[in-house]
Amino acid sequence: MSKHTDAAEVLLERKGCAGVITLNRPKFLNALNLSMIRHIYPQLKNWEQDPETFLIIIKGTGGKAFCAGGDIRVISEAGKANQKIAQDFFREEYTLNNAIGSCRKPYVALIHGITMGGGVGLSVHGRFRVATEKSLFAMPETAIGLFPDVGGGYFLPRLRGKLGYFLALTGFRLKGRDVYAAGIATHFVDSEKLGMLEEDLLALKSPSKENIADVLDAYHAKSKIDQDKSFILEEHMDNINSWFSANTVEQIIENLQQDGSSFALEQLKIINKMSPTSLKITLRQLIEGSSKTLQEVFTMEYRLSQACMGGHDFYEGVRAVLIDKDQSPKWRPADLKEVTDEDLNNYFKSLGSNDLKF
Repeated sequence: MSKHTDAAEVLLERKGCAGVITLNRPKFLNALNLSMIRHIYPQLKNWEQDPETFLIIIKGTGGKAFCAGGDIRVISEAGKANQKIAQDFFREEYTLNNAIGSCRKPYVALIHGITMGGGVGLSVHGRFRVATEKSLFAMPETAIGLFPDVGGGYFLPRLRGKLGYFLALTGFRLKGRDVYAAGIATHFVDSEKLGMLEEDLLALKSPSKENIADVLDAYHAKSKIDQDKSFILEEHMDNINSWFSANTVEQIIENLQQDGSSFALEQLKIINKMSPTSLKITLRQLIEGSSKTLQEVFTMEYRLSQACMGGHDFYEGVRAVLIDKDQSPKWRPADLKEVTDEDLNNYFKSLGSNDLKF
């Protein structure tokens, strides 16, 4: 049973004991669009109910990316023109992310290659996430006037110490085994073994989640690449935990300035380039999200997404980074001081009947 959708941007196939989702837009680094979401969601729900389907595997084609994010340019153009897609995309994307988080069948994401934004949402909430030496993880949204959505408010504050706060505010990129060391991936496998791993999973007979874990554990144990390398941020973790435990972005910046080490000043330089509004939204999103359920986080993030669609910085960030590529966005407001608590509260307020509900 295979479903090949329009221009086959996503392939949905039953193979062996599994349902296999293949993101198939290699030219666009498998960026996620609304049509792909609308094909994946009902199929995921079908497989979840199907007694013959024992696990779900998701992967990307082309070797460069699992999924580099949501199709942000399209959303930006739609939002500018006040088209409904800017509402629908986030609503349906988060609904899919939540379905992955609550999926009763073991869900295995092969996060080989670039995995950012929307690609993180398609993987991080599933039970198993397999990184390779080519994996590249980042949540770079503060650089485009957005915030680390797709459930970032849930999983980021739950990483060890203040690592998630650091990743969210700076957009720092984790590569290879570091994606596993950070707790984003559950397993690490050499990329040349991915094909064999998939075949071994598909060949299982009526597997339990323990059987699936056993196969993944065996491949993980055999992986030799960077086996003895310590986590790239290990030497900085104590500092990160102390700098990013502040409750305001201003205090975090002051902590970095006072530290004065080259690593601290490098992070300071990066943070100073980000949208001040995005920085403040993001810190509050993570602080609030740390005690919310995944569904409560999606409801909060949907409110934030719609407020960002009605603001200035998202469109300006997309222009500067993706369209004109001049890398010099003119944020409004341009200064953290000018982003008031009242402004911030407006981003988080209920949308009433338009709220995302589960």
